[in-house]
Amino acid sequence: MQPAKPDEWKTYRDLRLRALLDSPDAFGSTYEAEATSGKDRVLFAFNRNDACGLIWCKLSNDQPAVADLFQMWVDPASRGMGAGRALLEAAVSWAARVGMKRVGLGVTVADTPAMRLYTACGFRPDGALEPLREHSHLMVQPMSLALGPAGSTD
Repeated sequence: MQPAKPDEWKTYRDLRLRALLDSPDAFGSTYEAEATSGKDRVLFAFNRNDACGLIWCKLSNDQPAVADLFQMWVDPASRGMGAGRALLEAAVSWAARVGMKRVGLGVTVADTPAMRLYTACGFRPDGALEPLREHSHLMVQPMSLALGPAGSTD
């Protein structure tokens, strides 16, 4: 027995799907839900041939017509070149194409490039501040962007 290594994600995915097919009554999810859900979109930004940024867009299980953004990050060496904006715009565009009405995210409260980017792209505060993590003095501002008809933003 050994812990899964980060580069073994394909093995994990394949085993998980096999388990769902073999023993469907042992799990809360289903093979169909996980194999063909289309509920997640992970996007990478590239600087030449090297991945330099990422964002994860996930359709909410709790709120219909809402997509949540997570893990937005751009390598320091690639910042200031538009990778963050391109990632954010691609994630919002995907959410609109799959019929979402709102996109949400959380950002650490500070005058940072991330906060300025989200505000410039139309995201607005949406809810009370929350702690970044347990025992942290940093706070997170939930923000959201309303999507209009045909993928336009309101």
